[in-house]
Amino acid sequence: MSRPLIYLDHNATTPLDADAEAAMVAAGRQAFANPGSRHAAGRTARNALEAAREQVASLLGARPVEVVFTSGGTESNTLALIGLTAGRAGVFLAPRGEHPSIEETLRRLERVDWLRETLTVDNQGRIVTPRLAEEQWARVGLCTLLLAHNETGVVQDVSRLAAECRSRSIPFHLDGVQAIGKIPVDFQALGATTLSIGAHKFYGPRGIGALLVRDGTQLRSLLVGGHQERERRAGTEPVALAVGLAAALDQAVRSMATTAVRIATLRDQLASRLTELCSPLVVHGVDAPRLPNTLNVGFPDCDGEALLVALDLEGVCCSLGSTCASGASEPSPMLLAMGVSRDLALASVRFSLGRDNTVDEIEEAARRIAMIVRRQRATAR
Repeated sequence: MSRPLIYLDHNATTPLDADAEAAMVAAGRQAFANPGSRHAAGRTARNALEAAREQVASLLGARPVEVVFTSGGTESNTLALIGLTAGRAGVFLAPRGEHPSIEETLRRLERVDWLRETLTVDNQGRIVTPRLAEEQWARVGLCTLLLAHNETGVVQDVSRLAAECRSRSIPFHLDGVQAIGKIPVDFQALGATTLSIGAHKFYGPRGIGALLVRDGTQLRSLLVGGHQERERRAGTEPVALAVGLAAALDQAVRSMATTAVRIATLRDQLASRLTELCSPLVVHGVDAPRLPNTLNVGFPDCDGEALLVALDLEGVCCSLGSTCASGASEPSPMLLAMGVSRDLALASVRFSLGRDNTVDEIEEAARRIAMIVRRQRATAR
């Protein structure tokens, strides 16, 4: 008889919120028309789209004019980095181990005369603000950073770096995909030029995201065609998806205060039980501010890939790191940047909890994980 699944991979994706689904169905029926059409049905769709835009802006400390709807976090990151650097060259600041949508776009920039200056992190994964001479700052044309890391859950204090960039008019992009819906986010207070959003990370629909773009910022569109989204993103806007994003975000923000505490308690319960049942182990980033739901654990004398397969067979859904990058047996660049050994990085697993997980599930997950870790260690001896 198969074991009940325990889903601990919410940083990869989340189930669709029921209220968001209902809002999408209603919008699909009532606001089905092209929002660019100049008739009554088109105006209904346009009104629904703009209401969603206003709701997103209000929840994230932005202005409606600063919200650009996209297909998701990957497009938002790519639009920000390419759109902010179009027609220019220079130096960009970025740590190692960013999300693949960031890393691959930065590699593209390096092929067109941009140079990388790596931001260092401490042993907890916290960014160390660079001490650059003014002539070095003068060459910097872009800075990009994960607000909360998708693998470790470490949340960055970006205030100093944002101030350094703002005082020199350097575009500063924040990948907010993992943070939004889990911790309070205020676009204006962060001081970023752009901030990316992906709805499916906070119980919204797949296929929709947004990029917050500070008003007055020059941003070249990746897509050519119509003049949608104030000429920053061509293509007919998916009204129902935008409505679903706004509804899911509203639910996440309104319930955040209580949900975050409950999930953090479950995360700490899992860490505590694993420590009791299968030490030695290392919790990465434990002394830094972290997302309430994320636990990245290194199991010495184990193989992460083998653990993942065995956990899957035992009904525990988790990840080795960024799902977009999984598939290759390479250690996490972020863990390596934190000073974690290659062997321990390869033996590290990410557990990311969600609002539907229960105390009993976490207890059972800890039991299954510990059993597999002990079995693998015994086999390795």
